[in-house]
Amino acid sequence: MTDMNPSPAPSGASAAAEKPAAAGRLLGAADIRHIAAEAGISPTKKFGQNFVIDPGTVRRIVREAAVTADTRVLEVGPGLGSLTLAILETGATMTAVEIDPPVAQRLPHTIDTYMPDARNRLTVINKDALALTSADLPEFSGDEPFTLVANLPYNVATPIILTLLERFDMLTSFVVMVQKEVADRLTATPGSKIYGAPSVKLAWYGSAERVGNIGRHVFWPAPNVDSALAGFTRVQSHAGPRDPQLRQLTFQLVDAAFSQRRKTLHAALKRMVPDEVFHTAGIDPTRRGETLTIDEFAALATALRQSQHEQGQASS
Repeated sequence: MTDMNPSPAPSGASAAAEKPAAAGRLLGAADIRHIAAEAGISPTKKFGQNFVIDPGTVRRIVREAAVTADTRVLEVGPGLGSLTLAILETGATMTAVEIDPPVAQRLPHTIDTYMPDARNRLTVINKDALALTSADLPEFSGDEPFTLVANLPYNVATPIILTLLERFDMLTSFVVMVQKEVADRLTATPGSKIYGAPSVKLAWYGSAERVGNIGRHVFWPAPNVDSALAGFTRVQSHAGPRDPQLRQLTFQLVDAAFSQRRKTLHAALKRMVPDEVFHTAGIDPTRRGETLTIDEFAALATALRQSQHEQGQASS
Protein backbone atom coordinates (compact mmCIF):
# COMPACT_ATOMS: atom_id res chain seq x y z
CA MET A 1 0.00 0.00 0.00
CA THR A 2 1.27 3.45 -0.86
CA ASP A 3 -0.18 5.79 1.74
CA MET A 4 0.30 9.52 1.63
CA ASN A 5 -1.93 10.78 4.42
CA PRO A 6 -3.45 14.17 3.68
CA SER A 7 -3.57 16.82 6.32
CA PRO A 8 -7.02 17.36 7.91
CA ALA A 9 -9.38 19.10 5.52
CA PRO A 10 -10.60 22.50 6.72
CA SER A 11 -14.29 22.88 7.33
CA GLY A 12 -16.77 25.72 7.23
CA ALA A 13 -17.21 28.64 4.88
CA SER A 14 -13.48 29.39 4.78
CA ALA A 15 -12.58 25.96 3.36
CA ALA A 16 -12.69 26.99 -0.28
CA ALA A 17 -10.54 30.03 0.46
CA GLU A 18 -7.98 27.90 2.33
CA LYS A 19 -7.85 25.32 -0.48
CA PRO A 20 -7.65 27.18 -3.77
CA ALA A 21 -7.54 25.34 -7.07
CA ALA A 22 -4.16 23.66 -7.37
CA ALA A 23 -1.48 25.00 -9.66
CA GLY A 24 -0.14 22.61 -12.26
CA ARG A 25 -1.33 21.02 -15.46
CA LEU A 26 -3.27 18.02 -16.67
CA LEU A 27 -2.02 15.12 -18.77
CA GLY A 28 -2.16 15.02 -22.54
CA ALA A 29 -1.43 12.13 -24.89
CA ALA A 30 2.32 12.76 -24.94
CA ASP A 31 2.43 12.91 -21.13
CA ILE A 32 0.56 9.63 -20.77
CA ARG A 33 2.87 7.82 -23.17
CA HIS A 34 5.94 9.33 -21.50
CA ILE A 35 4.82 8.26 -18.01
CA ALA A 36 3.97 4.76 -19.21
CA ALA A 37 7.30 4.36 -21.01
CA GLU A 38 9.33 5.75 -18.10
CA ALA A 39 7.60 3.48 -15.59
CA GLY A 40 7.53 0.44 -17.87
CA ILE A 41 3.72 0.31 -17.71
CA SER A 42 1.59 -1.11 -20.51
CA PRO A 43 -2.24 -1.04 -20.48
CA THR A 44 -3.58 -4.52 -19.73
CA LYS A 45 -6.90 -6.16 -20.57
CA LYS A 46 -6.68 -7.99 -17.24
CA PHE A 47 -7.36 -4.77 -15.36
CA GLY A 48 -9.49 -3.18 -18.10
CA GLN A 49 -7.02 -0.32 -18.52
CA ASN A 50 -7.71 2.42 -21.04
CA PHE A 51 -5.99 5.65 -20.04
CA VAL A 52 -7.67 9.01 -20.73
CA ILE A 53 -5.43 11.32 -22.79
CA ASP A 54 -7.74 14.34 -23.12
CA PRO A 55 -7.72 17.07 -20.42
CA GLY A 56 -11.10 18.35 -21.56
CA THR A 57 -12.73 15.00 -20.86
CA VAL A 58 -11.47 14.67 -17.28
CA ARG A 59 -12.42 18.26 -16.49
CA ARG A 60 -15.89 17.52 -17.85
CA ILE A 61 -16.24 14.49 -15.54
CA VAL A 62 -15.18 16.55 -12.52
CA ARG A 63 -17.60 19.31 -13.51
CA GLU A 64 -20.50 16.85 -13.89
CA ALA A 65 -19.66 15.48 -10.42
CA ALA A 66 -19.80 19.03 -8.99
CA VAL A 67 -16.46 18.55 -7.21
CA THR A 68 -15.25 21.55 -5.20
CA ALA A 69 -12.54 22.15 -2.62
CA ASP A 70 -14.97 20.95 0.06
CA THR A 71 -15.72 17.62 -1.64
CA ARG A 72 -14.34 14.33 -0.35
CA VAL A 73 -13.66 12.13 -3.37
CA LEU A 74 -13.02 8.43 -3.89
CA GLU A 75 -11.51 7.43 -7.23
CA VAL A 76 -11.32 3.79 -8.33
CA GLY A 77 -8.88 2.87 -11.08
CA PRO A 78 -6.88 6.12 -11.33
CA GLY A 79 -4.51 4.62 -13.88
CA LEU A 80 -1.75 7.06 -14.77
CA GLY A 81 -3.47 10.00 -13.09
CA SER A 82 -5.42 11.91 -15.74
CA LEU A 83 -8.66 12.14 -13.76
CA THR A 84 -6.80 12.27 -10.44
CA LEU A 85 -5.11 15.52 -11.43
CA ALA A 86 -8.41 17.02 -12.59
CA ILE A 87 -10.00 16.18 -9.21
CA LEU A 88 -7.05 17.61 -7.27
CA GLU A 89 -7.12 20.72 -9.45
CA THR A 90 -10.36 21.73 -7.68
CA GLY A 91 -8.71 21.69 -4.25
CA ALA A 92 -10.58 18.53 -3.18
CA THR A 93 -9.16 15.91 -0.83
CA MET A 94 -9.25 12.39 -2.26
CA THR A 95 -8.30 8.74 -2.04
CA ALA A 96 -7.42 6.75 -5.16
CA VAL A 97 -7.76 2.94 -5.13
CA GLU A 98 -5.63 1.14 -7.71
CA ILE A 99 -5.39 -2.64 -8.13
CA ASP A 100 -2.22 -2.70 -10.28
CA PRO A 101 0.88 -2.37 -8.02
CA PRO A 102 3.22 -0.62 -10.51
CA VAL A 103 0.48 1.85 -11.43
CA ALA A 104 -0.33 2.57 -7.78
CA GLN A 105 3.34 3.07 -7.02
CA ARG A 106 3.80 5.50 -9.90
CA LEU A 107 0.77 7.75 -9.20
CA PRO A 108 2.25 9.82 -6.31
CA HIS A 109 5.32 10.59 -8.44
CA THR A 110 3.06 11.84 -11.23
CA ILE A 111 1.27 14.20 -8.83
CA ASP A 112 4.67 15.41 -7.55
CA THR A 113 5.66 16.20 -11.12
CA TYR A 114 2.51 17.79 -12.53
CA MET A 115 0.75 19.24 -9.46
CA PRO A 116 3.14 19.18 -6.47
CA ASP A 117 1.06 21.48 -4.27
CA ALA A 118 -1.75 18.88 -4.29
CA ARG A 119 0.37 16.03 -2.97
CA ASN A 120 -0.82 16.26 0.65
CA ARG A 121 -4.46 15.91 -0.45
CA LEU A 122 -4.01 12.49 -2.05
CA THR A 123 -3.98 9.03 -0.50
CA VAL A 124 -3.20 6.07 -2.77
CA ILE A 125 -4.30 2.55 -1.83
CA ASN A 126 -3.09 -0.50 -3.77
CA LYS A 127 -6.07 -2.85 -3.50
CA ASP A 128 -8.93 -4.45 -5.41
CA ALA A 129 -11.95 -2.15 -5.05
CA LEU A 130 -14.22 -5.19 -4.70
CA ALA A 131 -12.34 -6.13 -1.51
CA LEU A 132 -12.52 -2.69 0.12
CA THR A 133 -13.93 -2.40 3.63
CA SER A 134 -14.36 0.45 6.06
CA ALA A 135 -11.04 -0.57 7.62
CA ASP A 136 -9.30 0.25 4.33
CA LEU A 137 -11.02 3.63 4.06
CA PRO A 138 -11.37 4.98 7.60
CA GLU A 139 -11.61 8.52 6.23
CA PHE A 140 -14.88 7.52 4.49
CA SER A 141 -16.39 5.58 7.37
CA GLY A 142 -17.80 8.46 9.41
CA ASP A 143 -20.91 10.57 9.02
CA GLU A 144 -19.66 12.89 6.26
CA PRO A 145 -20.82 12.21 2.70
CA PHE A 146 -18.39 11.52 -0.11
CA THR A 147 -18.61 11.03 -3.86
CA LEU A 148 -17.17 8.49 -6.29
CA VAL A 149 -15.59 9.97 -9.41
CA ALA A 150 -13.95 7.41 -11.64
CA ASN A 151 -13.15 5.97 -15.04
CA LEU A 152 -14.12 2.45 -14.02
CA PRO A 153 -12.66 -0.72 -15.52
CA TYR A 154 -15.39 -1.79 -17.95
CA ASN A 155 -15.32 -5.48 -17.05
CA VAL A 156 -16.17 -4.94 -13.35
CA ALA A 157 -17.89 -1.54 -13.28
CA THR A 158 -21.31 -2.70 -12.07
CA PRO A 159 -20.00 -4.97 -9.26
CA ILE A 160 -17.73 -2.16 -8.04
CA ILE A 161 -20.59 0.35 -7.91
CA LEU A 162 -23.01 -1.97 -6.11
CA THR A 163 -20.34 -3.21 -3.68
CA LEU A 164 -19.30 0.30 -2.66
CA LEU A 165 -22.90 1.45 -2.23
CA GLU A 166 -23.60 -1.55 -0.01
CA ARG A 167 -20.53 -1.11 2.18
CA PHE A 168 -20.39 2.68 2.47
CA ASP A 169 -23.63 4.38 3.51
CA MET A 170 -22.12 7.84 3.13
CA LEU A 171 -21.30 7.30 -0.54
CA THR A 172 -24.07 9.68 -1.55
CA SER A 173 -23.32 10.28 -5.23
CA PHE A 174 -21.16 9.29 -8.15
CA VAL A 175 -20.24 10.19 -11.69
CA VAL A 176 -18.46 7.35 -13.45
CA MET A 177 -17.30 6.70 -16.98
CA VAL A 178 -18.30 3.23 -18.11
CA GLN A 179 -19.06 1.33 -21.29
CA LYS A 180 -22.11 2.89 -22.96
CA GLU A 181 -24.13 -0.32 -22.71
CA VAL A 182 -23.39 -0.50 -18.98
CA ALA A 183 -24.51 3.10 -18.50
CA ASP A 184 -27.71 2.31 -20.41
CA ARG A 185 -28.46 -0.69 -18.18
CA LEU A 186 -27.68 1.14 -14.95
CA THR A 187 -30.04 3.98 -15.84
CA ALA A 188 -32.81 2.00 -17.57
CA THR A 189 -36.42 2.23 -16.40
CA PRO A 190 -39.05 -0.54 -16.01
CA GLY A 191 -40.48 -1.85 -19.24
CA SER A 192 -37.47 -1.15 -21.46
CA LYS A 193 -35.57 -3.97 -23.16
CA ILE A 194 -32.33 -3.15 -21.34
CA TYR A 195 -33.92 -2.87 -17.89
CA GLY A 196 -32.47 -5.69 -15.82
CA ALA A 197 -30.98 -6.73 -12.50
CA PRO A 198 -28.31 -3.95 -12.45
CA SER A 199 -31.02 -1.33 -13.08
CA VAL A 200 -33.18 -2.59 -10.21
CA LYS A 201 -30.34 -3.07 -7.74
CA LEU A 202 -28.95 0.41 -8.32
CA ALA A 203 -32.46 1.82 -7.85
CA TRP A 204 -32.49 0.23 -4.37
CA TYR A 205 -29.94 2.86 -3.35
CA GLY A 206 -31.07 5.88 -5.33
CA SER A 207 -31.62 7.55 -8.68
CA ALA A 208 -29.34 7.26 -11.71
CA GLU A 209 -29.19 9.01 -15.07
CA ARG A 210 -26.91 9.19 -18.07
CA VAL A 211 -25.13 12.53 -18.11
CA GLY A 212 -23.08 12.36 -21.28
CA ASN A 213 -21.35 10.38 -24.02
CA ILE A 214 -17.59 9.97 -24.45
CA GLY A 215 -15.80 9.33 -27.74
CA ARG A 216 -13.27 6.56 -28.20
CA HIS A 217 -10.48 8.91 -29.29
CA VAL A 218 -9.92 10.26 -25.75
CA PHE A 219 -8.37 6.94 -24.62
CA TRP A 220 -5.05 5.18 -25.03
CA PRO A 221 -5.41 2.54 -26.22
CA ALA A 222 -8.74 3.34 -27.88
CA PRO A 223 -11.38 0.82 -26.76
CA ASN A 224 -13.58 -1.08 -29.19
CA VAL A 225 -16.73 0.17 -27.46
CA ASP A 226 -18.33 3.54 -26.84
CA SER A 227 -18.32 5.11 -23.38
CA ALA A 228 -20.77 7.19 -21.37
CA LEU A 229 -21.06 9.00 -18.07
CA ALA A 230 -23.54 7.74 -15.48
CA GLY A 231 -24.54 9.94 -12.57
CA PHE A 232 -26.18 8.81 -9.33
CA THR A 233 -27.67 10.33 -6.18
CA ARG A 234 -28.49 8.24 -3.12
CA VAL A 235 -32.11 8.77 -2.09
CA GLN A 236 -34.63 7.12 0.19
CA SER A 237 -37.61 5.24 -1.16
CA HIS A 238 -41.06 6.84 -1.17
CA ALA A 239 -41.89 4.69 1.84
CA GLY A 240 -38.84 5.91 3.79
CA PRO A 241 -35.45 4.32 4.48
CA ARG A 242 -35.06 0.83 3.02
CA ASP A 243 -34.47 -2.07 5.40
CA PRO A 244 -30.85 -3.24 4.85
CA GLN A 245 -31.80 -6.68 6.13
CA LEU A 246 -34.35 -6.98 3.32
CA ARG A 247 -31.81 -6.20 0.61
CA GLN A 248 -30.41 -9.71 0.21
CA LEU A 249 -33.84 -11.31 -0.21
CA THR A 250 -34.95 -8.57 -2.60
CA PHE A 251 -31.85 -9.04 -4.73
CA GLN A 252 -32.39 -12.80 -4.79
CA LEU A 253 -35.87 -12.23 -6.20
CA VAL A 254 -34.47 -9.76 -8.74
CA ASP A 255 -31.80 -12.22 -9.91
CA ALA A 256 -34.33 -15.05 -10.21
CA ALA A 257 -36.84 -12.90 -12.09
CA PHE A 258 -34.31 -11.70 -14.65
CA SER A 259 -32.59 -15.05 -15.10
CA GLN A 260 -35.71 -16.04 -17.05
CA ARG A 261 -36.98 -12.67 -18.22
CA ARG A 262 -39.30 -14.14 -20.85
CA LYS A 263 -41.25 -15.95 -18.15
CA THR A 264 -43.93 -14.57 -15.88
CA LEU A 265 -43.11 -13.94 -12.23
CA HIS A 266 -45.23 -16.97 -11.31
CA ALA A 267 -43.09 -19.20 -13.50
CA ALA A 268 -39.70 -17.61 -12.77
CA LEU A 269 -40.22 -17.50 -9.00
CA LYS A 270 -42.27 -20.67 -8.50
CA ARG A 271 -39.58 -22.28 -6.34
CA MET A 272 -39.27 -19.20 -4.14
CA VAL A 273 -42.62 -17.43 -3.88
CA PRO A 274 -45.93 -19.12 -2.92
CA ASP A 275 -49.05 -17.92 -4.73
CA GLU A 276 -50.49 -16.21 -1.66
CA VAL A 277 -47.37 -14.02 -1.32
CA PHE A 278 -48.10 -12.35 -4.65
CA HIS A 279 -51.59 -11.54 -3.39
CA THR A 280 -50.27 -10.15 -0.11
CA ALA A 281 -47.77 -7.94 -1.95
CA GLY A 282 -50.37 -6.76 -4.45
CA ILE A 283 -48.28 -8.02 -7.37
CA ASP A 284 -49.92 -9.68 -10.38
CA PRO A 285 -47.99 -12.97 -10.87
CA THR A 286 -48.65 -12.91 -14.62
CA ARG A 287 -46.38 -9.87 -14.99
CA ARG A 288 -42.75 -10.22 -16.03
CA GLY A 289 -39.86 -9.08 -13.87
CA GLU A 290 -38.88 -6.38 -16.34
CA THR A 291 -42.09 -4.47 -15.53
CA LEU A 292 -41.52 -4.23 -11.76
CA THR A 293 -40.05 -1.24 -9.99
CA ILE A 294 -37.62 -1.64 -7.10
CA ASP A 295 -40.43 -0.74 -4.70
CA GLU A 296 -42.53 -3.60 -6.06
CA PHE A 297 -39.67 -6.07 -5.73
CA ALA A 298 -39.15 -4.84 -2.15
CA ALA A 299 -42.86 -5.27 -1.42
CA LEU A 300 -42.70 -8.84 -2.74
CA ALA A 301 -39.65 -9.55 -0.57
CA THR A 302 -41.41 -8.09 2.47
CA ALA A 303 -44.45 -10.31 1.92
CA LEU A 304 -42.24 -13.36 1.37
CA ARG A 305 -40.28 -12.70 4.55
CA GLN A 306 -43.52 -12.36 6.51
CA SER A 307 -44.79 -15.64 5.04
CA GLN A 308 -41.55 -17.40 5.98
CA HIS A 309 -41.79 -16.00 9.50
CA GLU A 310 -45.36 -17.22 9.88
CA GLN A 311 -44.45 -20.66 8.59
CA GLY A 312 -41.58 -20.83 11.03
CA GLN A 313 -43.87 -19.98 13.94
CA ALA A 314 -46.44 -22.55 12.84
CA SER A 315 -43.87 -25.33 12.66
CA SER A 316 -42.27 -24.54 16.02
